[in-house]
Amino acid sequence: MANAVIEMNDIVKTYEMGNEKVDVLKGVSIRIQAGEFVCILGPSGSGKSTLMNIIGCIDTLSSGEYYLDSENVTTSNEDKLTEIRNKKIGFIFQKFNLLPRYDSLYNVALPLLTRGRRYKDVVDEAKNALREVGLEDRMNHKPNELSGGQQQRVAIARALVGSPDILLADEPTGNLDSKSGEDVINLFKELNKRGHTIVLITHDMNVAKNAGRIICIKDGLIDE
Repeated sequence: MANAVIEMNDIVKTYEMGNEKVDVLKGVSIRIQAGEFVCILGPSGSGKSTLMNIIGCIDTLSSGEYYLDSENVTTSNEDKLTEIRNKKIGFIFQKFNLLPRYDSLYNVALPLLTRGRRYKDVVDEAKNALREVGLEDRMNHKPNELSGGQQQRVAIARALVGSPDILLADEPTGNLDSKSGEDVINLFKELNKRGHTIVLITHDMNVAKNAGRIICIKDGLIDE
């Protein structure tokens, strides 16, 4: 597929639980193009979280092939997977995962600091990421001084700061009230219009319908 940033062919993921083997993903094939806004929709136990972990190179597959930005990451070792996570994927989580002792600016700069760069050299990039999510006036506020929706925007800015190929969002509205959740989804839509590839994981059809395409997963298989 031309311009496919994610190409997964017949992905199987099996976990060993004692003497039993449990197939969580049973032959999943998906393709996502650069610039798409795709939602992976499924109920609890459908395999969507496992699929998300494989897309994000947090977990490895049991069989099949996975190409990320045309690179075969199927047999990559942990060091290589860590490098891919740091450079190609921006993660957004349901629980924000912000450091409570630090302000928004430092929280956003953190991914660049973990790459060995100095804080004074990354401040401008962190400021630009906060401007992109409309929080330039909250740069010096700590998480407890922000609303839930604002904290999630900081988390999105943190995901953007390294200019990743993909934004991978796991139930990003799950801890928000309906208005804040709607604001965050509108931000994703705006970021997508600016060219960002977004993959959003959810169980909520009302969230999923905002994406350009929905991939439904059920019982470890693509359902629709």
